[in-house]
Amino acid sequence: MTLARMKPGDGVAWITGASSGIGEAVALELAQRGWTVAITARRLDQLEEIARRAEGLPGRVVAHAGDVTETGAMKALVDAIESVHGPIALAFVNAGIAPDSPGVLDMAVFERIIAVNLTGTARALSAVIARMTPRKRGQVAINASVAGYGGLPASSAYGVSKAAAIHLGETLKFQCERDGIRVQVVNPGWIDTPMTRPKDLPMPFIISQDEAARRIVDGFERGGFEITFPRRLSWVMKAVNLLPYPLYFWLIARGARRTGAKSL
Repeated sequence: MTLARMKPGDGVAWITGASSGIGEAVALELAQRGWTVAITARRLDQLEEIARRAEGLPGRVVAHAGDVTETGAMKALVDAIESVHGPIALAFVNAGIAPDSPGVLDMAVFERIIAVNLTGTARALSAVIARMTPRKRGQVAINASVAGYGGLPASSAYGVSKAAAIHLGETLKFQCERDGIRVQVVNPGWIDTPMTRPKDLPMPFIISQDEAARRIVDGFERGGFEITFPRRLSWVMKAVNLLPYPLYFWLIARGARRTGAKSL
C-alpha cells in the first residue's frame, strides 16, 4: 500500500529523550517547519526551557514529563498528549544513553543501557502504535546508530542496544506498514551533543546537532526506511560488515589501534 508521509496538518509530533542533544534539535527543527511538537524527558524544567526557545517559530513545542523506563508511563503519556493536542501523526523515539563501562561487561551499565535504549524504545513504540493502528495512519522513527551495524571494541551494551533497535524497526516495518504506519530507522554517525562531548576518542566526520536535525527531518519528509548520515561513514561501515569475519575483526582491531579508540 502507499504510505503517506506525515505533515503538520495531520496531527502532532512526539519526541522522547528531547531535553537535550538530538531530541532537542529535532524538536526545534520540526517546530520551524510548522509542527506542534510534544517533547518528553524526565526533567520538566529542561523541556519547558526548550518550549520557550521555540516561541516565535511557525510551530510550537509543548512539554510533557515522562520516563521511558517506567512501566505504564508511556501509554498514559501518549493518552495525555492526544487528549490535549490531538492525534500523534509522527513519533521520533529518541531516548538513549551511552555511559562508559568500567569493565568488559559491567552488568549494571549493561542493564541500564538496555532499559533505556531498547526496552524504553519498545515501550514508547508500543504505546504510540496502539493509537495509530485503528487510524490506519502514522509515522514512527527509531533513533539507532551506525554502531548497531556490527560489533565494535568496548561497545557491548550500547552496540547491542542499537543493533536490537535496528532489528526492531525492520521487524515492525512488515506489520505496521500493512496497517498504514510508516516505520523508519535513523542511523547517524558522530554528532556533537552533550552525550558525545565528554568522550575522549576520535570522532570521524562529526557534525553539529543542528545539522543532524535537518538531515533527520529531511528524512522524515522524504520517506524511505533508513535515514543515515554521513554516508561516507555509514556506507563504509555497511561494506565492512559484509566482509568475512577474519577480515572484519582484523580491520576493526587495526582501526582501533591506529586511532586509540577504547569505547563508544
